[in-house]
Parts: sequence; C-alpha cells; structure tokens
Amino acid sequence: MPAAPAPIVPGAPAPIVPAAPPAAAGGAVVANVTYNLARDYSGQNFFNGWDWYGSWDNLTLSNVWWVDQQTATQDQLAYINPAGNAILRVDNTTDVPDKGADTRRNTVRLTSHDFYDIGSLWVFDAKHVPYGCTVWPAFWTKGPVWPDNGEIDILEAVNLMTYNQMAIHTTEGCMLNNQAKMTGQLGAADCASNSGCTVKELKPNSYGDDFNNAGGGVWATKYDIDGIAIWFWSRADVPAELSGDDKVVDISKWGTPSAAFPVSPDCDITKFFTPQQLVIDIALCGVWAGPEGNYQQTCPGVCDVSGAGSPKFDKAWFEIQYVRAFTTGVVPTPTPTAASSAAASATVTGTQATAIAGGQHGQGSSSGAAGSATRGRSAGAVAVLLSVAAGMLFAIS
Repeated sequence: MPAAPAPIVPGAPAPIVPAAPPAAAGGAVVANVTYNLARDYSGQNFFNGWDWYGSWDNLTLSNVWWVDQQTATQDQLAYINPAGNAILRVDNTTDVPDKGADTRRNTVRLTSHDFYDIGSLWVFDAKHVPYGCTVWPAFWTKGPVWPDNGEIDILEAVNLMTYNQMAIHTTEGCMLNNQAKMTGQLGAADCASNSGCTVKELKPNSYGDDFNNAGGGVWATKYDIDGIAIWFWSRADVPAELSGDDKVVDISKWGTPSAAFPVSPDCDITKFFTPQQLVIDIALCGVWAGPEGNYQQTCPGVCDVSGAGSPKFDKAWFEIQYVRAFTTGVVPTPTPTAASSAAASATVTGTQATAIAGGQHGQGSSSGAAGSATRGRSAGAVAVLLSVAAGMLFAIS
C-alpha cells in the first residue's frame, strides 16, 4: 500500500493555488512562459532545506544505506568542493563485507523540505553524474502519496547506459499522447504502468562518461497547467540565462523539449499531480540496476556492492552547480514553522510554492527495470515486485 500522507506542519497554510492564467480567444488557456526564481540551492547554502533519508533503502531495494547528514559530512559523502559545487557520492573507501541481500554501502538521498505546486520550473545543473556498474542515480520529484500524487523522473539511468530516461508516473487513467512534440523517443505510453510513461533522450551526452567528459549539462522541468516538459542541454548548449544568475527565465526561447507530457483528453496532468518535492539520490543495484537480465546488458557478472570501494565506485558521485526552483507570479518568502518528525520545514508564502512537513520515507517509483515501481511499495509487495522484475526487463540500447 502507498504510504500515508505527510502531515502538514501545524499552522502552515495549504499549498497556494496560483491565479488563473489569461485566456486566449475562444477560452483556451495561455501557457506561462516566464518564471521567477523562488529557491536557489547552491554554493555554501546548497545543503539548506533538504531532508536526509538516514535509513536503508526500503524503496528500490538497493544495496545502500542512505546516511544522515552528520554521517555524510563526517565521511565526506556530502560537501562543498573548492569550486563551490555540491558533491554527493557513494562511499568508495570502505571494504564492505558480503552479507548477501543485507550487504549495504553508504550513499546519500536528499528530499526537499519544500513542495512545489503547479506553475513551477526546476533547473538542475550538474557537472558530473554518478556512473558505473551497479550505480543508479536519479533526480526526480514526488507528491506526498505515491502513486496517487504523481512522480516525475528527470534524470535516471543505471549501470553503463549511455543515455538518460525520463518518465512520469500516475494513477490509472493517464495515457501519453503520441503526438506530443518532443525530441526524445517515446517508450511506454501508459503512465500508470510499472514503467510509467517513458521517453528516451536522443541528444548526445545525456548520461555517463559522455556527459561527464562534456562538462556536464542542465535539465529544466516545467510543471504547469499545460502539462510537464523536460529540456536537456549538454554544457556547450546551455542557454545563457541558465548559465548566469538570472532571476527570471523565459522558456519560449528554449525550443522543443526532450520529453513532453502535455495536458490532453487522454491525461489532464493537473488532476494527476499535487505539489511535488525534489529528490536527489544514488542507489546501487536494486530492482532496476540489479537483476541479471538488466545488469548484464552493459556489465559483466552480477551486481555486487561488497569488497573494496575503489576503483569500482570512483565515478559514483554528483557534482552539482545548483538546483533552482522558479515559479510564476510573486517570488515566495520563507517563514519559519514548527519542525516535523522528519525535519524542520519552512512555509513559502506568495504564489505557487508552499513547503509542508519534510517528506516521508517509502514513497516513489522507478521508471526502469521491471518498470519496477518500488519506491512506493510496502514490504509485503516485495516478493510480487521481484517476480515482476524477472518478467519485465528494461531494454538498454
């Protein structure tokens, strides 16, 4: 069963619904094109405003322990480098003993305190992403209850894949229109399926060594009344307004997105998604990277995190220049509120983005192997999930 909803911080207002956009002739809604900076996770303040998971991975069944902030800082799994960029990495210094299914290597998962409503734009700028056999990194979003409140997978890949895979996950009733304009390649079109609605990135340098050797790149994700869209640019092609400190961005200049999930008669995005939290994590093995049928498409042998950490996990790290959240309308102002059991939070006033209690554990999904959707499954579903994984292997090409 999906986890219970995250409690709202006492005294915090409900997420603010933006004013209705202007209507064109005939009553058609005009999509927003400009967004104002609301949150900037960067520099020495990058780690402010995140919940640290602090537990084993009971979501994707990967062989990791997502450590708390104190451990991550002490063991240098999370820090700001001399360039002012955030580093999040897998422990590559510990000789981990083989304990079978209970073998776990330390890594990191962050979930934003803030929930961002319709009328939001998120920009993720990374110079390096985790890569290698067993490695499963992701930058994604989730609502308080999965899958009821939707999920957007912005960056997600496993093992030695050479491209990024984007996806959305919903409850029953959302089908992706195959006429949607995008530069990526549509895969599954049923957003309630195990894999969700998937899109393969066709632009070069979207993941792995190619991405890292090109100096990284930028993803921008629009979550608005007309649907969801994801743009990707390799470093040399990043728009000037995303390379600087612009407080306002205009998406009308960006061209066709890599992935598009527009509102349509087949799926009204506004009915399938609620305010979303941002998530950055690194998993190892698990239900997408781990099954032999998936693992052996790009890596030899079996998925194993035990033994020496180096050189196996020497490339398993994020270097993030910034994560920025933009909204339409008024730029919100943070106001302190009571702390939740997960983490202290801030309430955002204004339009579009409102923070409520820190995210709960046990929520989310996976767009890959098995299409597996374990991030929101209870322990009782594990056996069923693994059997599904055996029969629905994601094809890496």
